[in-house]
Amino acid sequence: MVAEKLKKGDEIRVIAPARSMKIINNETREIANKRLEDLGFKVTFGKHVEECDNFTSSSIESRIEDLHEAFSDKKVKAILTVIGGFNSNQLLTHIDYDLIKENPKIFCGFSDITALSNAIFAKTGLVTYSGPHYSSFGMKYGFEYTLDYFKKMFLESEEIEITSSEVWSNDPWFADQEKREFFKNKKMHCINEGKAQGKIIGGNLSTLSLLTGTEYMPKFDKNTILFIEDDGLVTGAAYLAEFDRMLQALIHQKNFSNVKGIVLGRAEKASDMSHEKWEMLIKNKKELENIPVICDADFGHTTPIFTFPIGGTAKLECNKDEIKLSIKD
Repeated sequence: MVAEKLKKGDEIRVIAPARSMKIINNETREIANKRLEDLGFKVTFGKHVEECDNFTSSSIESRIEDLHEAFSDKKVKAILTVIGGFNSNQLLTHIDYDLIKENPKIFCGFSDITALSNAIFAKTGLVTYSGPHYSSFGMKYGFEYTLDYFKKMFLESEEIEITSSEVWSNDPWFADQEKREFFKNKKMHCINEGKAQGKIIGGNLSTLSLLTGTEYMPKFDKNTILFIEDDGLVTGAAYLAEFDRMLQALIHQKNFSNVKGIVLGRAEKASDMSHEKWEMLIKNKKELENIPVICDADFGHTTPIFTFPIGGTAKLECNKDEIKLSIKD
């Protein structure tokens, strides 16, 4: 089940299922609103987005009300999350999945929103999207690649070829929009050669891991392509160890043999990852030796990012000389 594409004049509803919009400063909001309005969209907000408790979030009841209202409002064509956080999985048992199934529409966010995106797909069959938050649209510089792939995904219907961004960044851009640091992109890297095509599952690995063993984890049925990344809350050598064991937990899931390829998003600077470390991690897993694996794709907690459809289709082909990656919802 795929929601209709967007067109000029459509309403986009912003909700805060994780952290509150209260933590987003006025400059970021102004830039985000203008950027979305310049695309021709009407931007509206859930009634509880400004509520903020000791966890910089709001009550389960408030967050569920805004989520349900966004899906039930016929005027709303897409839903953007404010930002990520740590507690989206609190909502899973409270969601009216029949309501969502009866009112399919675009749902987009990343990081902690991975829990909602994958649960909604698992419970309803609705394709959801790992892509920029509302707050992401408030980035003054270095947003062009993110915006380009957002438009390709939601305004066009063709298969999307993914190419690497020219530069990337991992700075606290929201703290000082004029003080940015960009690095030349080394492009995607092929770890295991091969080709594969299948259904996309994934997002933020530590959040996806919260769903293992529950009814909210999408099934690895038929052919599956995993898109996974993790943030830099755990740094250095500990990042490698944490990623390794969370990936191993996915490998232990029922029907993991249906996973035919893996796309790894770029790690944050604090993670101290390299092509060599990614290769060491992947090559040590015999379960992965016969499937194509690439790393340093443009999604995750660095910027910019491309938008990809959870429940959509990916085609992956890679060797030491060339990587071809395409997606479609």
